[in-house]
Amino acid sequence: MAGVVTQPEAAFWRGRRVLVTGHTGFKGSWLVRILADLGAKVTGIALDPEPGPTAFAAMRVADALERDLRLDIREVPALRDAVHAAEPQIVLHLAAQALVGRSHADPAGTFASNVTGTVNLLQALRDLPGVQAAVIVTSDKVYRNDGSGRRFTEDDPLGGEDPYSASKAAAEIAVASWRASFARDLPPMATARAGNVIGGGDFSEARIIPDLVRAQMAGEALVVRRPDATRPFQHVLDVLRGYLLLAEALAAGSAPPTLNFGPQDGEIRVRDLLTLWGDVRWVQAPGAVMHEAPRLALESSRATQALGWRPLLGTPEAIAETAAWYAAWRGGEDMVAVTRRAIAEGLRA
Repeated sequence: MAGVVTQPEAAFWRGRRVLVTGHTGFKGSWLVRILADLGAKVTGIALDPEPGPTAFAAMRVADALERDLRLDIREVPALRDAVHAAEPQIVLHLAAQALVGRSHADPAGTFASNVTGTVNLLQALRDLPGVQAAVIVTSDKVYRNDGSGRRFTEDDPLGGEDPYSASKAAAEIAVASWRASFARDLPPMATARAGNVIGGGDFSEARIIPDLVRAQMAGEALVVRRPDATRPFQHVLDVLRGYLLLAEALAAGSAPPTLNFGPQDGEIRVRDLLTLWGDVRWVQAPGAVMHEAPRLALESSRATQALGWRPLLGTPEAIAETAAWYAAWRGGEDMVAVTRRAIAEGLRA
């Protein structure tokens, strides 16, 4: 935690009209809460939250929004009308089909959401006055993973074997194409690559921490697909702080076209995450499991150089902070207060 870390500038965000797509999801919910505490006027565009418990409900995100719009980004006229009516100054695009397992079950729908949906947003932004910056969120899985385990830099080739990874790599190519072809029509924009984000309020299917929380609540052993796979686990507040700093830099005219946001202490194995969590009873999944890269790591020095960004929380602290949020939720605490307290601490330089 030592050292100077650049934080979002409250004066920049105060009163600014911000459009967040995907605001009903895990990261989107935290982002809206952060922006509201910074004084921004936020419009959200997203599908309804998934059934069951959600960050959106637990954090009462609707209370922090100026407008809460529910629509599918694949629907061109509805999306264009909503974007233009919001008159955003800053756009943060998080809406996506973000689950690897679901991408195997519905590859066409995943590409439609992640590629066509992104293109639809870019088209809606063309010739829209007043937009100062657009951050398009993709994934750390956009890189062509050769299994060597080295940390990927922003200049590495894109790829992706599973439908989710490939769709996000395709979205990156689409953004680069629109930037090159229609620069005069579009605001300054950049892509942000981060993944394996953890934090309270994630209840997604087939993700390690939500599965862990559900197993503990049911008194069952957690089933783990690949205990020795390594991932760059990092806390949601650190990643979202990077997105906000990138938006500020774009608006100021001084941002790279894409940036990695990864943990300060590198990737760890899934089994090590479980050890850091505490008393976890788990078993390895039997039989064949869907294809996933065994090792994934990001080089984030460019974000440090360009934005003054680095994570405040190391991986053990991120895991402890995440476990504390779920413990508070299970204990019936006021999760708006818990979340806002975490935000205040996470945005304190």
